[in-house]
Amino acid sequence: MGMDLGGGGGKKGRHTPEMNVTPLVDVVLVLLIIFMVITPALSKMFWINIPDDPDEDVPPSQADPETPLVVSVNPRGEIRINRDVVPDAQFPERLTRVLAARGDRKIFFDAANGVAFERAAEAMDLAKQGGAATIAVMTEPLPN
Repeated sequence: MGMDLGGGGGKKGRHTPEMNVTPLVDVVLVLLIIFMVITPALSKMFWINIPDDPDEDVPPSQADPETPLVVSVNPRGEIRINRDVVPDAQFPERLTRVLAARGDRKIFFDAANGVAFERAAEAMDLAKQGGAATIAVMTEPLPN
């Protein structure tokens, strides 16, 4: 807010309109303070998903990122995650939890020689439903 000393080109005795920015600056400073206070609290929040049934935890051998995750179908048509036989109804959910624990969505797929193609394709479809992004088909068995 300045004073008009009459040196302008307007009519005598008439004031020129001025913009008062003081309320705008006050509002911006209050918003700045609010954001400065809230920002550290937002960075400390995170979401965690706890399984419903604590008895079905992922074994440590499956959570180890060094060992490859192998989904296989044995000659009887049973689907296995590494060495554990998993029923078809529980397979997608179990695989989702194993992949989440590993942090990697790549699996290796192996089917026994006597398994029908339809059963092997069904197992790969279930693996896709379980969250597998990359399915590598094995041509040779992994060394124990």
